[in-house]
Amino acid sequence: MDVIQLTRRLIDIPSVTGGEGAVADFTADWLKAEGFRVVRQEVEPGRANVFASAGAPVEVVLCSHLDTVPDPFPSGEDDAEVRGRGACDAKGSVAAMMAAGRALRAEGFQRFGLLFVVGEETDSRGAKAAASLNPGSRFIVIGEPTGNKMALGHKGVLSLLLKTKGRAAHSAFPHLGESAIDRLLDILQEIRAIEWEEDPVLGSSTINIGRIEGGTAANVIAAEAAASVMIRFAISSRAVLTRVYQTVAGRASYEILSENSPVYFGLRPGYETAILPFGSDAPYLEGFGERFMLGPGEPEDAHTEGEKVAKQSLEDAVALYRKLVRELAEEPVGKAAGR
Repeated sequence: MDVIQLTRRLIDIPSVTGGEGAVADFTADWLKAEGFRVVRQEVEPGRANVFASAGAPVEVVLCSHLDTVPDPFPSGEDDAEVRGRGACDAKGSVAAMMAAGRALRAEGFQRFGLLFVVGEETDSRGAKAAASLNPGSRFIVIGEPTGNKMALGHKGVLSLLLKTKGRAAHSAFPHLGESAIDRLLDILQEIRAIEWEEDPVLGSSTINIGRIEGGTAANVIAAEAAASVMIRFAISSRAVLTRVYQTVAGRASYEILSENSPVYFGLRPGYETAILPFGSDAPYLEGFGERFMLGPGEPEDAHTEGEKVAKQSLEDAVALYRKLVRELAEEPVGKAAGR
């Protein structure tokens, strides 16, 4: 398979987070057939990370994720693009890394490995578990849709579930009840009004209220309400949490669903650069060495109904991964390659 065929094959194996078993099996079998030494790491029953080494020592690891957001839809292509769920986020990266790895081995280069993890779209469970697979590498290149530009960094992410309580009553007698929905809306409006400092590289923080639910009927004052909130931030996670706690001020309960800090990546001369607004597994992969991020596809196409990746972007990514792995492996031991 060339990188186009490989991308389509991966897309056509549904792997919404929690259901990555079949795509992990395919990836592991393909790498074994290409001569890699493969380790499957069970993260949960039916879900496995895949680590493959070309030889020793493993100086550089190419890493991306096997899971996608819902809902899966099959691959298709025209002269310019490959379409389908995961085309750019991130099965295009996986395919390009696999193709680059095959090419490097064919050239006799062996000082690298490939790591494909589960759960990136939700809680990064695969990346967290992968720490025990660490081969002592000095560098890790993380594949996400960056338009094949080298990412300068990406924002941190805080995902919260806020819950408010009230007292139910007939809506004709509002003085007899307390609306949990009204209370929640007040809190959300105050959170939206928080002013955040800007980071000179990552820019400003953003807030998305992704889901609101509560109440039982239009004529009943709501006794309970809840909202899912995601903050993508460019400052410290401690500062973000402090602002949120101060704003909530005991008026709601909250559960932290996920939290990771902003990341600044290594750089190399001669590569185009980009700043990314999204999060990734990067905060949990620090132990694999200095982190870089680069991958095919445009970030704006991720998670969309028309998700796609340009064929030229896939082919360019293969060449870039091959080049970058060799460059990083040749860096003198003890020298940081970036920034």
